[in-house]
Amino acid sequence: MDRAQFQKLYRDYERGRIDRRTFLQVSGLGVAAAVIAACTPGGGAASKPPVDPNADWKPPTGVGLGDTLNMTTWPNYHDQATLDKFTSLTGVSVALTIFGSNEEMLAQLQAGSTGWDVLVPTNYTFETYGKLKLLEALDLTKIPNFDAARYEAKFLEPAHYPAGSKDLYGISKDWGTTGYVVNTKEATAPMTSWKDFFDMAQGDLSGKVMIHDYQLTSIGNALKYHGYSFNSVDPNELAKAEELLLAVKPHLFAISSDYQPPMRAGDAWVAMAWTGDGVQLNRDIPEIEYVIGSEGGEIWSDFYAVVAGAAHRDAAYAFLDYMAVPKVMAADAGFHGYPIVDSAGIALLPEDFKNNPIIYPDAALLSPLEFGAAVTLTDQNRADLWNRVKSA
Repeated sequence: MDRAQFQKLYRDYERGRIDRRTFLQVSGLGVAAAVIAACTPGGGAASKPPVDPNADWKPPTGVGLGDTLNMTTWPNYHDQATLDKFTSLTGVSVALTIFGSNEEMLAQLQAGSTGWDVLVPTNYTFETYGKLKLLEALDLTKIPNFDAARYEAKFLEPAHYPAGSKDLYGISKDWGTTGYVVNTKEATAPMTSWKDFFDMAQGDLSGKVMIHDYQLTSIGNALKYHGYSFNSVDPNELAKAEELLLAVKPHLFAISSDYQPPMRAGDAWVAMAWTGDGVQLNRDIPEIEYVIGSEGGEIWSDFYAVVAGAAHRDAAYAFLDYMAVPKVMAADAGFHGYPIVDSAGIALLPEDFKNNPIIYPDAALLSPLEFGAAVTLTDQNRADLWNRVKSA
């Protein structure tokens, strides 16, 4: 099934012309079914009254929100206009702390005294955060604009701890893929795979390639080069990934999860990247294209969560409720370029967003992708491997 056929089928599903079962059978999405299915309501949860998708957000009454909210998140991930609007409505200024990996976030939380209120964790982290009691089970009465019936249940599932329980530790922000961006004006040879990425980094593109400062993705994509699982913790397979990463390291421009500045400046020509960065770079510099490795790689989903013991707890809940408003999340998505999962918010997105192949890739590219596994966050072999690569 080519992209045009998939998009037509998806539109029929979105508009209710075919049911979910028919959509999944015809599209053959496999593991990616949960992602695409998130574009319509589901999950069997009791629905709230129909939402007005154009309604504005109103701050909670009778609640002292203070004047500060500290959020820890990812690079290039929030529209400043969205944050400024929250401040204008509440008087609460949002201060961002940016990290490049969930491992860094975890380490800081374990060290204590972060002062963080809201965290933006990825799907595979909740098992660890739950065990360590680093996040708060959400009081959904404080998030009245969140309606689980508008979300696919499988998309919210990672944020339930323990697995299968009713306790929810995060509400969905968005989802995406991990691939790489290529400045095709400078890197003219076709690139379609992780083999192309790592081989060319050691050849014609030496000195112009970046990888993430993030063991999950950099190790995971090196594993895919060899045909292994993105989440492998097998010592022999990790040894092969380490060999590749050590070979490529002298040829890299940098190891960093904030790769947009070098790509925009032309200092780097190729970089591991996430969906939204691919959208933002391509929007401003059309010759920069986004590639999902043909061998597979990562598909992921991110959440908003409240840090246990948050000093500005009421402001944190107000912010989660604000971001659960369809009009707000759709406007924010227009900036960051990641697909959202609330059906009411999706309905507000323009057609060029819904038809963007970076945001909604071909089914053939989505099918082999893997969600990160909880074990990768705490596996000592992977952590030691990454430390050796970084220090080499």
